[in-house]
Amino acid sequence: MRISVVAVIIFLLWQFPLSLISQPAARNQAYTGYIEKYRDIAIKKMHEYKIPASITLAQGLLESGIGNSELAVNANNHFGIKCHKEWTGMTYTMDDDAKDECFRKYASAEESFNDHSLFLTSRPRYAGLFSLDIRDYKGWAHGLKSAGYATNPRYAEILIRIIEENELYLYDSSPAGPYRADKDKKEKKENQPFLPAHSPGIQLNPSKVKFDEIAEGNRAVYLNNGVKLTFARAGDDVHTIAKDFGIHSFQLLRYNELGKHEIIQDGQAIYITPKKRKVSGQKHIMAEGENMRDISQFYGIRLQSLYKLNGMQAGHEPEAGTVLKFSK
Repeated sequence: MRISVVAVIIFLLWQFPLSLISQPAARNQAYTGYIEKYRDIAIKKMHEYKIPASITLAQGLLESGIGNSELAVNANNHFGIKCHKEWTGMTYTMDDDAKDECFRKYASAEESFNDHSLFLTSRPRYAGLFSLDIRDYKGWAHGLKSAGYATNPRYAEILIRIIEENELYLYDSSPAGPYRADKDKKEKKENQPFLPAHSPGIQLNPSKVKFDEIAEGNRAVYLNNGVKLTFARAGDDVHTIAKDFGIHSFQLLRYNELGKHEIIQDGQAIYITPKKRKVSGQKHIMAEGENMRDISQFYGIRLQSLYKLNGMQAGHEPEAGTVLKFSK
């Protein structure tokens, strides 16, 4: 991955005598501003994809030059991810290891954070990282370097230093939901540093679909837009569900646009046959807290088709009030 000029300067400053950097990096306004702006996203992605929030934030700080790199400013790309052959979204061209290299471009920084999670969970070379404890930021840092995320021989060391000087490891124990910094609020109790999430989004449940049959493993099967689905039970993963229906786990991942290491939640709708490319006679107005994948699951339409029908780039999350159509 590309490390910006700003990031290199930051690293070089660390090599100066300690008297010149006596204040921890966390007290630097630029670091603090970036962390406060993106920590909730990093924590959210941690709970969705099991990547330590400390690692996500440290990589974001480094790869984007604290949000000031050319890629971050012009392409909302905070992790230096290049296009690769599977990328169908927006692109940004700039010189890197070679002239005019193709980098991914996003509509927002949050999309970059989400794609970073998908990137790590979808590539076999990073699979071993997910066996580590979520709080083992050192293991993750060294694992990313060993897997070839960056060519800098001190990449792991730099990430660890950023994490420790900014106490980013504290976020690796955060529950889901917005983080509240009680350190600066003396009237708050130190043992209550977090608030619950308040954006339920849109979720499918059995009352909204038609019952079809009882399948192997005493699993209820339903129909939505003519597509068969079931609802996950506590402790389920793609392997247990796939086994009961006599299909492969990779098929469930594809049918539901799931990340390879994504955790299945109790009550989550899981399609066991491919979703349709359209839904007749339907439109949807986006509300706060909703995202495109949840919409595709709710209506039984393929996520790729949903983007295509609405003339949107893959990965884009439309604003509240946007009207989505489900057929031509």
